[in-house]
Amino acid sequence: MKAHEGDVLRFTGRTVGSAEHHATVVQVLGENGEPPYRVRYEDGHETEIFPGPGCVIETQSAHAAPFGQPHRERR
Repeated sequence: MKAHEGDVLRFTGRTVGSAEHHATVVQVLGENGEPPYRVRYEDGHETEIFPGPGCVIETQSAHAAPFGQPHRERR
């Protein structure tokens, strides 16, 4: 998994009916875009994480997807 500052991590719920949540990458702490990442959640809380298998990256890079649509990478 590779992310850049400004990308949004979307965490899917682990059980039926649980809400997904989002966090914005504010700092990449690993080499070449690899985890760990410092992220800011929707409520303003910041922490360092190693994303798990239920995480999808929504890349904010203009070259990632046509017509300005976010690129989704699942690992």
